[in-house]
Amino acid sequence: MGMNKNTVLGWATFIMIFVGLALIALGAFRYDDVAGWGFAAVGIGFFAIAWVFNALKGRV
Repeated sequence: MGMNKNTVLGWATFIMIFVGLALIALGAFRYDDVAGWGFAAVGIGFFAIAWVFNALKGRV
């Protein structure tokens, strides 16, 4: 199973989106106070990093 840079970046993007969704869901449903906002902010940060990975995919 050959993993070139594009495959690795693709999987990293998928994992980041999944983790970001999980964190936002945790913040939305598990915690009602300020901690929920922290989880949501980290989740959005994961989305931003996934977006950067996706943008880099063709250029690396």
